[in-house]
Amino acid sequence: MGRSSNSALVLLAFFAIYFIWGSTYLLNKVAVMELPPFMLASCRFVTAGLLIFVIAKFMKIPLTITKKQLLNTFLAGIFFLSFGNGVVVWALKYVDSGFAALEISAQPLLILLLMWMLQGKKIQPMSFIGVILGIIGIYLLVSQKQIVANEDSVIGMIMIFFCLLSWAYGSLFVARADLPTNYFVNTGYQMFTAGITLALMSLAFGEEWSSPMDWSGKVQWSMILLVIFGSIVAFTSFNFLLKTVSPEKVATSTYVNPIVAMLLGWYFLKEQITVQSIFAATILLTGVYFINTKKTLAIFERFKR
Repeated sequence: MGRSSNSALVLLAFFAIYFIWGSTYLLNKVAVMELPPFMLASCRFVTAGLLIFVIAKFMKIPLTITKKQLLNTFLAGIFFLSFGNGVVVWALKYVDSGFAALEISAQPLLILLLMWMLQGKKIQPMSFIGVILGIIGIYLLVSQKQIVANEDSVIGMIMIFFCLLSWAYGSLFVARADLPTNYFVNTGYQMFTAGITLALMSLAFGEEWSSPMDWSGKVQWSMILLVIFGSIVAFTSFNFLLKTVSPEKVATSTYVNPIVAMLLGWYFLKEQITVQSIFAATILLTGVYFINTKKTLAIFERFKR
């Protein structure tokens, strides 16, 4: 019974990181067409952070952290959520949700390159192939005529790239930072502090705030789904899987999320999926696979003999 129950939880967790995270691009796109982007992201993360604190209290999980851990969670929240997510939401005003998800799937490529430039980590042969394929895939993705010809799309595309850099550097930062040992508490502090930062960004940009009661029904539902499922359920599932299955299996969400986002954007928002986008996605995601895999091609094994 125990094995059966655990297997069911693993399947549900994979469903969460595959399809729920993949659907957040659609939900953010729906909401940002009506709400200011930084206000939208702020409301999402402040609410999610507070809910996590309430759940942690209910589960009797201590919320006390050190000043150093508070500073580090604040910085991690800026890298991942304030800039890494908030600016992506802003960019969704100008680019399709599927395009954004596909560009973001290049994140492992940038992490690898930053580790090489900042930490001197050697790029393995399989990863090197992945880097080449990733660069080709990104070029095919962003060089499409309908994107290059649209100035707003180019701006959105460039801002997403800087968000990728923020996520990549944040990944290197948290790997060495002193953070709360409980991942649930860690997430709560990151989301809450990032939400406050996003609120300040919203005020600085002069965004007009509105009551949730004034939002349309589809935006209200989008926010509820983003807070409960996109922020709390999916991230908890992600951390559960990291402790239950191999990291390589968890990393498969990198391949699935953009496909889910592209299909949902095409079906619900009538976003166009071009042949070049499909070709770029195939090459880019193949490159991400080569970066993540621990396998070695037989040709490289021969050189080791």
